[in-house]
Amino acid sequence: MKKMTACFLVLMMLLTLCIAGCSAERSSGKSGETELTFWTFNGLHEQFYVEMVKEWNKKYPDRKIKLNTVVYPYGQMHDNLSISLIAGEGVPDIADVELARFSNFLKGSDIPLADLTPLIEKDRDKFVEARLTLYSKNGKLYGLDTHVGTTVMFYNMDVMKKAGVDPDDIKTWDDYHKAGQKVRKVTGKPMGTVETNDSGTFLSMISQQNSGYFDKNGKLILNNDTNVKTLQYLKDMINDKTMIAAPGGGHHSEEYYGFMNQGGAASVLMPIWYMGRFIDYMPDLKGKIAIRPLPAWKEGGDRSAGLGGTATVVPKQSKHVELAKEFLAFAKGSKEGNKKLWSVLGFDPLRWDVWSSKELKEKNKYTDYFQNGTGIFSMLLDIKDEINPIYLHEDFAKASDLVNRSVLFDALKSQQKTPKQALDRAAGELKQK
Repeated sequence: MKKMTACFLVLMMLLTLCIAGCSAERSSGKSGETELTFWTFNGLHEQFYVEMVKEWNKKYPDRKIKLNTVVYPYGQMHDNLSISLIAGEGVPDIADVELARFSNFLKGSDIPLADLTPLIEKDRDKFVEARLTLYSKNGKLYGLDTHVGTTVMFYNMDVMKKAGVDPDDIKTWDDYHKAGQKVRKVTGKPMGTVETNDSGTFLSMISQQNSGYFDKNGKLILNNDTNVKTLQYLKDMINDKTMIAAPGGGHHSEEYYGFMNQGGAASVLMPIWYMGRFIDYMPDLKGKIAIRPLPAWKEGGDRSAGLGGTATVVPKQSKHVELAKEFLAFAKGSKEGNKKLWSVLGFDPLRWDVWSSKELKEKNKYTDYFQNGTGIFSMLLDIKDEINPIYLHEDFAKASDLVNRSVLFDALKSQQKTPKQALDRAAGELKQK
């Protein structure tokens, strides 16, 4: 019965994709236009591509593009993409794939995605390499990210000043810990918050130490000494009240936004794209937040990480593979496109050579909100080479789910298991697949 139900659902989904595909074919663009279908789960990304289609059509008036964007819920979009690739029906020309799901499309030797390596080959040294490695397999690049996700520390300077702590004096995590004790004693507020239903805090801190869930050879390292010690370090800071578990479990909940908007903690570790969350959900902190590099694990150590990510891919089965690749190279590989990633979306672009451009120094809502807003990219240039690659593997999605769903909760929230026990158990489940 379960098999019959599953088959019925798959058939219904295929029928839906078929109808969508036929509809897209019937709604061809104007004479001389080629229609490209774009699937995403983030409506904001559509704004960027709309801008880039305008720029493309200006530059190539004889090769105009009409973009047909379909915005699906997160899970449905990834499931639809997987099914359409298997069925060979209703496949989009370009699609967004979120980092946690990307490894699902790299399984086996017959990768269903087009090789994008040639698109950036000429200017590869101008890209943050760690974000290219992230979406690569066997030396071939299969996705272009929407941002670097340079991870920084956002400090609430009202709280820091009240405690008499200067964030520029914080060089290492031990400095951060000591400063946090002073902040707690003077203000009664925690120094920071730790996500317990999302890997952001933990993954950034282990990435700083060139660790992760898998190494570059695909070996499982989830429960290595570095990861165990880092999880223990977070547990210790929670237990001595330097940090607290993030209200709502993570840094993207309504509960958390309200907590921070009221000055709930002195700092939060997040990627630079989190600036948009401050502007949208924490308006009362405008003018109070300063951005600084992460503390290093030792003097001279790495002060950042690359967190999160959504890569745009071109399925091999696209009806317009070459045009889709050319457009993607124009949108995400060109200097012009990378400047738009900042001006339209507020993201740190993949090409670091635009970080010093005048367009990224112009005043906007992001620069106005933060204390050092106009100097953001000068700081990012200083730490761009301190971002280590995160290596994907066929089981990365499963490892990420285990960390988010059980490891962090068991080790940090409920503390029913030690960090070593929690990581060993998750590693054991991955090995039993």
